[in-house]
Amino acid sequence: MPVVKKDLRRVAQRILDVLGCPEAELSVSIVGDRAIRVLNREYLGRDKATNVISFAMQEGEFGAINPEVLGDVVISVDTAAREAEESGDTFLGRLYFLLMHGILHITGYDHERSGEAEAARMEAKEREIFALLVEEGLV
Repeated sequence: MPVVKKDLRRVAQRILDVLGCPEAELSVSIVGDRAIRVLNREYLGRDKATNVISFAMQEGEFGAINPEVLGDVVISVDTAAREAEESGDTFLGRLYFLLMHGILHITGYDHERSGEAEAARMEAKEREIFALLVEEGLV
């Protein structure tokens, strides 16, 4: 697991660099389906497991208190493994994609509540960054 942790940190840093926030602080938690289901139910009102949830610290009344703290990304390792198997992707490739997806959410991208144009903008950014990660040998 230490290699995955080190690589996860490296991939997260590269994503932050590409997004123009290299000094930002980010918390990443890898959990199981049971834990992410609880978070999804308590914070989003959805009583089911999901692949990734992000909590942005830059939103709300006190969002500007510490501008370097972006927020938290929580990834379900169980769902990531299932999705990787179903799609034929590698587990690490799926894990890193979900990390990137979560980081994009906490840096202002949204595909759920902001309409089709914003969803397309986020998908384009995902393709751009993931292609870069692959090109650089990080995935």
